[in-house]
Amino acid sequence: MLEVYYFIIITLILSLAIDLIYGELPTKIHPVVIIGKFIDLFKGIFIQMKNRWSGFLTTFFTVAVCCLLLFIIILLSSVNDYLFIIVYSIILSSTFSIKMLITSAKSIENDLKEDINKARQAVSYLVSRDTEELTESFIVSATIESMTENITDSYISPIFYFMILSFLFIIFNINYYIILLFIPFIYRISNTLDAMLGYTTDELIDIGFFPAKLDDVLNYIPSRMAGLFVVMSAYLLGYDGKNAYEIMRRDARKCPSPNSGYTMAPTAGALNIQLVKKGTYILGDNTHEINVSDISKAIRLTSTTISLFTIFILIIMTIVYVII
Repeated sequence: MLEVYYFIIITLILSLAIDLIYGELPTKIHPVVIIGKFIDLFKGIFIQMKNRWSGFLTTFFTVAVCCLLLFIIILLSSVNDYLFIIVYSIILSSTFSIKMLITSAKSIENDLKEDINKARQAVSYLVSRDTEELTESFIVSATIESMTENITDSYISPIFYFMILSFLFIIFNINYYIILLFIPFIYRISNTLDAMLGYTTDELIDIGFFPAKLDDVLNYIPSRMAGLFVVMSAYLLGYDGKNAYEIMRRDARKCPSPNSGYTMAPTAGALNIQLVKKGTYILGDNTHEINVSDISKAIRLTSTTISLFTIFILIIMTIVYVII
């Protein structure tokens, strides 16, 4: 087997290639779909408790069962080094979702140029608001909000935790690679739990409390890092980097989530637009009237943010390896 540094670099680059070229795995074998089925199973069991322990137990048993399945799959694939690397990279790629993040926004942009009703329908799958009467500007805003908010969930967070543990593996020459894969995988489980249960409806207010708080904690540092990379990307692209930073500082905490504003607000600042969710928040200043072309600008900003972060972690890992 390859030494630790080379294994980490190869599997990370391969997993990125799998996601960017192929995209999401087939639904029947996608780990997130399987995770969702176990969440439904344990939700049905523990929601009867009608207190916050139900959320903790649902989280605990979902993590335990899914990690056991992951361990079995990785163990079976370890009969051959090449098979192990391929399976490992495929599973790692399932913990993030760059291609779908970008293509979803691009698809809505195309729909909006053809038929506003088609765009309303498409954006309804991305946001938790009534989209039937949304005007073009609000559809553009909702699309940019959804994409930039998910920079953290869809890439920065899982790779951040993969990176942190990778440093320890490189420093101490630990080659128990399955442990390294568990970290982004557990993050994806937590994020899926929040997406399915983290609501304040009468049914979910108790069982969703722990998953929502856990997701907030896990995203706290990555979201703020992501915000800084959005600002750096704005400078690199010739957007308004200074305003991106100022709007992030001013408006990032206006969102109900403690983390989502840290990527949405600097995007609004960089493009000199306002991102508005009626009755919830207004991010940025209305310096430039938002229009469909801003989706393409936000896509470039998002892609550059992800690229810069990836380059950053590869450089840091290499520096750690060379020093050690």
